[in-house]
Amino acid sequence: MLLKLNLGRPIHALVSWHLKTSCNITRPIHTASVVLFWERDPKGGYLRDKPKYPTTQLIRDGLKELKDEIRLWKDEVTEHFECDPILAFRPGETDIIWQFNDPASLERWVTTSDSDHNEGYSTCDLSLSKGGKGLFTGTLSTQTPKDGRVKKAGYCNMRSMRPRKSFKRDAYFDWRMYSHIVLRVRGDGRSYMLNITTMGYFDIMWNDIYTYALFTRGGPYWQLSKIPFSKFFLTSKGRIQDKQNAIPLDKVTNIGITAVDKINGPFHLEIDYIGLEFDPTHKEEFAYEMYTMPKYLVGV
Repeated sequence: MLLKLNLGRPIHALVSWHLKTSCNITRPIHTASVVLFWERDPKGGYLRDKPKYPTTQLIRDGLKELKDEIRLWKDEVTEHFECDPILAFRPGETDIIWQFNDPASLERWVTTSDSDHNEGYSTCDLSLSKGGKGLFTGTLSTQTPKDGRVKKAGYCNMRSMRPRKSFKRDAYFDWRMYSHIVLRVRGDGRSYMLNITTMGYFDIMWNDIYTYALFTRGGPYWQLSKIPFSKFFLTSKGRIQDKQNAIPLDKVTNIGITAVDKINGPFHLEIDYIGLEFDPTHKEEFAYEMYTMPKYLVGV
């Protein structure tokens, strides 16, 4: 058996290999086309069908946003020279990050549910309440579609948009100077999940979410929930991880609230604001006991 290479064609042409046997039979083996550009997929392949836009349309849309991007870059430079880290926070005071008081504040959030992906029948929405506050409401349903694919259903989620710099550059929230997250909410007595996303540099970290329960009281009164960052535990794709670690507070990208308590029916959560606080009396670094195991039992 002889292996014969056909190298007389241009390098950009389709490469073909000719396998010639002793019976004088030549069979071409064509190599598959290779995608030369790598594209980040933070959803981990969950949403593969993305719309395709013509290049001319992308150029036109980019030129329309150029003016806003330059203004955002100007604000970044001004903030860099005016920022004073000494006055950035004071112990015992709450720095409000998200204030839900007008329609513009709701545009910084995105709502999703299982019905958006044809994986259930839950629906949700984020709007302004009669009192002018944010109202996360919807209907939770644990009924699964009869397609033989989906095994569990029943979630509704609201999530903040990722911070970014000018010209579409990714950015992070740096919350290392704070110890607690503070929410002023008025709920319906149901339990919700408070999620903090820290999308790291590597794709294995893109699905890391730190979670803790947000308990609400029913009734007409507002409640102030003050949760230490040390109480949040690590999950990935909805599963609690065996190996835990504290939140890298300098790599926070999103925060979200999820209704997933497996109780069918309507829910509503009214939100006034979400802020941060530094408590100098809080000394706990991580609330959960860690074990040092041999390397051959648990990977480092």
